[in-house]
Amino acid sequence: MHEMAAIVGVLLTAAAALYALCVVLIMRGARRPVALHHAAVRPLPPVTVLKALCGAEPGLATQLRSFCGQNYPLFQVVFGVRDAADPALQVVRLLQAQFPELQTAVAVDPTLHGCNNKISNLLNMVPLARHPLLVMADSDVSVPPDYLARVVAPLDDPSVGLVTCPYFGRPASEPQAPLAARLASRLGAMFINEWFMPAVLLAARFGSRSFVSGATIAMRAEVLAAIGGLGKLSDQLADDYRLGELVRRHGRRIVLSDVAIETTVSEPGLAALCRHELRWLRTIQSAQPLGYACCFPSLALPTALVGAALAGFSTVASALLAITAAARLVLHYFAGGGGFRQRCRDVALVPLRDTLLAALWLWSFRKREIVWREQRFGVGTDGSLHRVG
Repeated sequence: MHEMAAIVGVLLTAAAALYALCVVLIMRGARRPVALHHAAVRPLPPVTVLKALCGAEPGLATQLRSFCGQNYPLFQVVFGVRDAADPALQVVRLLQAQFPELQTAVAVDPTLHGCNNKISNLLNMVPLARHPLLVMADSDVSVPPDYLARVVAPLDDPSVGLVTCPYFGRPASEPQAPLAARLASRLGAMFINEWFMPAVLLAARFGSRSFVSGATIAMRAEVLAAIGGLGKLSDQLADDYRLGELVRRHGRRIVLSDVAIETTVSEPGLAALCRHELRWLRTIQSAQPLGYACCFPSLALPTALVGAALAGFSTVASALLAITAAARLVLHYFAGGGGFRQRCRDVALVPLRDTLLAALWLWSFRKREIVWREQRFGVGTDGSLHRVG
């Protein structure tokens, strides 16, 4: 009984402390990480932006336009699709007409170099890159006009091998979308804003430099070539994390930029959301299996509730549960997206969001499979992908 009480006490204390730290971090940082501000380099070196596309996802035109309209002297944007009938090409053609002076190129190539279709797309695009600095960014992110200048500035330091960005979710604003789609999109944004990114920023505060996100990866082409190129990632699920590993093994640093960007979260329903989040969770699991297995304190409300129940809702256990719940609500208010009214309405989603996350975390240990773009893959113990069925 004494051992059980000690375990329960540790669970409750860890849950309460973790969310309290996240609250302090978010309140002080105002959704932005603390990072060194690098002076802009003059003249700014030319940059190639690589945008791998697949389908005309919600907000695609706005998101791509934010990259085409950068306040930067010389840059190129390379778009890539695997299918000539991909509707994303229509958006690309419109943007080429709107930005006639911008250097652009389009790669239409179905060649597969492995199981990771995004990496295959990027490999087909790289030969079209003209410039020595490369910025790879997911298709669903929007960026401010000074994004390029701020993201590539740290690369002026030869010891820096890669720059990445924190990102925050914004639910797709489609009033005509079914209620299930709007609910799933809001829950997906909460996953990013209220669990994933606070954990990333908290780890960064304590000195971790392992985070790399496909939302932004900026690096010199010579460094990419020196570590063996993108081909080494062609069968990896956690391709961005593995790229960071290769950069660190090459003796270069990873910098978390002070630019916080926004990603559009669009889910057609709860089933699709669960498949998507399972893929995210198994990606984290494949990259850091031990840390992932021990991350249950970050599922603070379910952890605190189970701990309090095991302790018979004693006075101390109930107090720690109350502290955790209060910290969770404050975190939701400061980290959640939308205006004041929207965040207040979304409070009702917090129990559902946290319960769903805990259930998916437990389920992720059951079977090492994911569904990605309607294709099923198995995940090896080394994070490698293989097609199933």
